[in-house]
Amino acid sequence: MEEQRIKKRIAIFGSTGSIGRQALEVIQSHPDLFTAEVLTAFSNDALLIEQALAVNPNIVVIGDPAKYGAVKDALAETDIKVFAGDEALEEVAAMDVYDLMLAAIVGFAGFKPTIKAIENGKAIGLANKETLVVAGDIVMNMAVENRVPIIPVDSEHSAIFQCLIGEVRNKIEKVYLTASGGPFIGRKPNYLVNVKREHALQHPNWEMGAKISIDSATLMNKGLEMIEAKWLFNLEPDQIDVLIHPQSAIHSMVQFEDGSVKAQIGLPDMRLPIQYAMGFPYRIKNDHPRFDFKRMNNLSFEEPDTKTFRNLALAIEALEKGGNLPCVMNAANEIAVYAFLRNRIGFLEMTDVIEKVMSQVAFIQKPSLADYFDSDAEARTLAADIIKL
Repeated sequence: MEEQRIKKRIAIFGSTGSIGRQALEVIQSHPDLFTAEVLTAFSNDALLIEQALAVNPNIVVIGDPAKYGAVKDALAETDIKVFAGDEALEEVAAMDVYDLMLAAIVGFAGFKPTIKAIENGKAIGLANKETLVVAGDIVMNMAVENRVPIIPVDSEHSAIFQCLIGEVRNKIEKVYLTASGGPFIGRKPNYLVNVKREHALQHPNWEMGAKISIDSATLMNKGLEMIEAKWLFNLEPDQIDVLIHPQSAIHSMVQFEDGSVKAQIGLPDMRLPIQYAMGFPYRIKNDHPRFDFKRMNNLSFEEPDTKTFRNLALAIEALEKGGNLPCVMNAANEIAVYAFLRNRIGFLEMTDVIEKVMSQVAFIQKPSLADYFDSDAEARTLAADIIKL
């Protein structure tokens, strides 16, 4: 006889982004297991309204206060509560109206609501890697103090998390984060110097938002994931490695001290790690396409080219040095990607901006939370000045 489960109330912070949209697909496919209690968006009021009318959440938050009236009017005939602004995001994160926050706001903007949720003892399905890149030490300590589970949603970290189930007493020797290599695998600087926005957004295997697609094309995404893995799994930098794996079949691997390696394999479909995080500790039946080993006759792995894709080398430097350097790097990268997406700088110039900012912002070995916020602000201002935004 199947176990009767209580419906889990989900708050999707960043519901109009790629992760948020796919999370709603999972919720709507399993109405007996999940309800969407909170939906938030920064400025996409039209899609937020459409989502709210489809799933009837308790609360919606629109980050841009100028869009409040439009959302409020559109939902006037419903019982849905509507709030606006950054402070509202934090206030709603602290409310006892949900069981698990799916932290899917892109970039540093997702940091404060996630902190509020942890302070209030809410489980976190973490899709926002920047939260741990910026202040992983503080966030993980808070999670321990508040007994809050942080379940990774990134496909690579979900893979490692799944490989570690049942291995609590066994020492990790190394984790291997796999990377597709993005759309420019094998290309050299003389090609990359002419890359345009539309080329960089064309990821070969995954459906992702614009910012993450650019990070994948520069390999910065993999650098951010290395830093996130350090905090999630309590690893030293030399225990974390990256392998280019163009097929995106193996999502990551864990090597134990006896030499055994466990890998998690599946199709490149973000609904799988989203569903796993929301349903944990249960695996939930679905009708998604299945991995077909008979069709996958070639699995290849190679070292990343950090001389060409220097963002990964900069991220490894930040990982090894620690302190506020990952926070500074992340802030500079967000501004650089913003500028590239608006055709203000070239593809390779993003790396130049990040490197300059990392060398100019004062290094702090043991930053406080206030230091992290100050470092983030200083790095953004400096990056914008360099680009002349």
